[in-house]
Amino acid sequence: MHVFPLKNKISIEGLNVYKKRSRPKKAGQKGEIVHIARPLSATNVMLICKNCKKPTRIGYQVAENKKARICKKCKATN
Repeated sequence: MHVFPLKNKISIEGLNVYKKRSRPKKAGQKGEIVHIARPLSATNVMLICKNCKKPTRIGYQVAENKKARICKKCKATN
C-alpha cells in the first residue's frame, strides 16, 4: 500500500493489522473498532522468485558490466 523510504518501512494491506478502539464522538453514539495496518521494517520483507515461486533472499551478480539480481535458492536471474 505505502512505502516510507526515510523510515525504511513498508505498509502492506492485510499484514500487521491491529485493532484500534475509538470512543464515541457524540452522546448516544457507539464506539467502534477500526482495523489499521501498521508499517513493518523493509528488511523483514522478502521478494518472491519468478522461477521457483518461493520467498527468497536476493544476491547480486555482475556480468558484462551489468548488475543483475539472482535468487539465492535456485540461482535464477530475475
